Amino acid sequence: MDVVNMHDAKTHLSRLVSRVAAGETVVIARAGVPVARLVPIEPEGRGRHQRVGFLEGQSSVPDDFNEWASDEMSRLFDGRP
Repeated sequence: MDVVNMHDAKTHLSRLVSRVAAGETVVIARAGVPVARLVPIEPEGRGRHQRVGFLEGQSSVPDDFNEWASDEMSRLFDGRP
């Protein structure tokens, strides 16, 4: 863990953020007294968002999918009862 004074932190913020993104922790001090800590952020939502194609190969689309219920769909889109 590296301690950096406030002036250096302001001057080299991009460099500090790059180091933190690489996994380091940086403490910012004012007049030698630690006042803040820069730490990497854990990725959010691991497991919450499903990736596209996660069910690939587990189901199939019937060959007549485009014709399935086409009469009923036409009737509904045309506004006929």
